[in-house]
Amino acid sequence: MIKVIIPMVALLLVVFLKKLPGIGGNVKFALFLAGALTLLLNGIFDLEVWLDAFIDGLNRLAWIIALSIAGSLFAEVSNQIGAIDTIVGALNAKFGKRPRILVVCVIFALTVAGSLLGDAIAAATVIGVLSVGLLISMNLSGEKISAIIIMGAVTGSIMPPMTQALALGSSLVGADPDTVINMGYITITIVFAVVSIYVATFLVKKDNFLGANKSIEVKYADKSAGEILRKNWKSLLPMFFLILVIVLRTIPVPAISIDLGPAVLSQFQFISLSSGETQTLYEWLSNMTIINGITNGVVISILCALLFSFIFPKVRNNGKEIVREGFNKVKSTVLLQVCCAFMLGCFYSAGSIDTVAAFCQDLNPNVLKIGGLVAMMLIGMLTGSQSTTQNVVFSFFGPALVASGLSNVSAALVGAHAATAAQALPGANMTGYVVVGIVAGQLGKKVDPIKAMLYCLPMVIALTGIAIFFLY
Repeated sequence: MIKVIIPMVALLLVVFLKKLPGIGGNVKFALFLAGALTLLLNGIFDLEVWLDAFIDGLNRLAWIIALSIAGSLFAEVSNQIGAIDTIVGALNAKFGKRPRILVVCVIFALTVAGSLLGDAIAAATVIGVLSVGLLISMNLSGEKISAIIIMGAVTGSIMPPMTQALALGSSLVGADPDTVINMGYITITIVFAVVSIYVATFLVKKDNFLGANKSIEVKYADKSAGEILRKNWKSLLPMFFLILVIVLRTIPVPAISIDLGPAVLSQFQFISLSSGETQTLYEWLSNMTIINGITNGVVISILCALLFSFIFPKVRNNGKEIVREGFNKVKSTVLLQVCCAFMLGCFYSAGSIDTVAAFCQDLNPNVLKIGGLVAMMLIGMLTGSQSTTQNVVFSFFGPALVASGLSNVSAALVGAHAATAAQALPGANMTGYVVVGIVAGQLGKKVDPIKAMLYCLPMVIALTGIAIFFLY
């Protein structure tokens, strides 16, 4: 375990000790250092293995990188056609003098989006993109803006009905999913309340009203919310189209459900020169290393929405500018994610993930509960993934809990809430890096991802507290 702990400690030291000459506070270097130390401590010196680890990490995060780029382009389109102005103006008219209520509304929208999409990154990208301008105009720091969006999206990702965490937890311990999901409505409502109270009390002040940031123009300030929406509803069409595309691919109704992106790409067929077999464009892209990231469901849905946005002359006429600005705003984030990919690939290559899993398996029954919980937190920090945390650790930690006398419903709730908390911890927090990239791009300045993640600790504590409650 020491070979797992040392790289993570090194990462946090470089991030927090900003006075370290040359490297202090450099998150990119910290991620690279953690990965390199992992390989070196495990006696891996072969450069070819290092390269393979890097490629593996890039392949694992390909969809995250693609999502960041697509999200930045969508944000730029939304800005160009006036969608952000419409949203900010309408909310200003309704809640302009009540900033705390306004931010709670943003968190609620993110939570609902997450509950329908079943994914924190998807919710953060779809709704978060449109919330950033609003939060910037309130003169909140980039780190606070990022934390608000992360907490709302992560809370929504476990909220039923589209809740992968609760469904997977139920499956791994053989619990009745309906019972577990019904309990989820109660537990996540508590988490939402904790997050809302925390944000309204500690992150948002009375002087954070809309328009507090004088460098951001709040349009339509002299109009009512109804007037703004009636006049500018067309600017919201790409957003509604995106939501429709995502909802249609997630609802379990055969006659209605359609995955638009793959359905369109599957219409293009060609003969592979290597195999001589006929394959679709979608199949070809799905099998391409790293490039396959664009075939992710949410990514390809955003790409569909971008194509839809070409109905606007402003988008057609300014296409090059939109692409240039979109890429410029996200390039720093992509570089950060590339460094994170290297670290993640190194963790897998060196067997760090398996080490943590074995640690949990070898625990004495008397320390199984806390040890297993710690193992889930470590895996979450190493991978930034709720599903990986559940599959790697909870697949045996969950049945062990049931064997020790815990009900399978309680065990399922432990696994779901602990894994969701773990993915939001500093380290490889994928949702955090995506959100920080979007915020930094729109804010036009550097945003500290680790500080943003630390602002999310009350949500992590609430989720972990619920897990511990059902654990005992």
